[in-house]
Amino acid sequence: MALIVLTSASGSPGVTTTALALVLTWRRPALLVEADPTGGSALLAGYFRGRAAPTDSLIDLAFAHRDGTLPEAIPAVTMRIPGSAATLIPGTRAHGQARSLASLWEPLAQAFSSLDAVGQDVIVDAGRLGLDGYPEPLLYAADLTLLVTRTDLVALAGARSWAETLRGGFEQHGTSTGFALLTVGDARPYTAREVTDVLQVPVLASVAWDEPAAAVFSHGHDAPRNLDRTRLLRSLRSAQDAISTRVATLREPLAEPEPEKTR
Repeated sequence: MALIVLTSASGSPGVTTTALALVLTWRRPALLVEADPTGGSALLAGYFRGRAAPTDSLIDLAFAHRDGTLPEAIPAVTMRIPGSAATLIPGTRAHGQARSLASLWEPLAQAFSSLDAVGQDVIVDAGRLGLDGYPEPLLYAADLTLLVTRTDLVALAGARSWAETLRGGFEQHGTSTGFALLTVGDARPYTAREVTDVLQVPVLASVAWDEPAAAVFSHGHDAPRNLDRTRLLRSLRSAQDAISTRVATLREPLAEPEPEKTR
């Protein structure tokens, strides 16, 4: 099981759209966790077009944790995303509920480890950094945390301070290699190398700026016949390869030194 968290510094760089698109195109069964503290599911309103009204959400997992039944409750609050092998845990209905989840994040990260037995990965849409009720413990518990940003000057100016803060946080946790950037719209106008130089965090992958294809995931628009061949889908496959390779590398045990030969 890989736990991957996507977050942003400011604005709407495409975290939710990218997280959903990754889950729907993931090569293994994947679970999307809507942990954005803003409340009011953007996925249910956008991709589902308001046609789904789940009765359970993250707040029910908080109650289950209080009652000592968190692992058993996860399948009960998980809903299937139609037409795919992906599943979803919906977020809070209102931003005020996010404060009630503060004690949930660490045990939830531990509970997700049980999904390893069924070969399922977890992708978390953590929304915008710094909001009240933000799921900060998930960032440091993840196999990989990706700060999502566009590549224009306004986006980079907003991301710079948070990139520095997160860099320091991951260094304190001894997991600095588990933090990277995911850009939306490479070379619009700055390249991955230029973004890395500005934010001092490596760009792991880039998602193409492809508004018609992105609207399928963000607003539930009908998918074109050639969706799989669009720039967005091609870039998502490349991003998934980069993410999977990074996670596999981070999980590799340290090689034991060969014993010295005795003479």
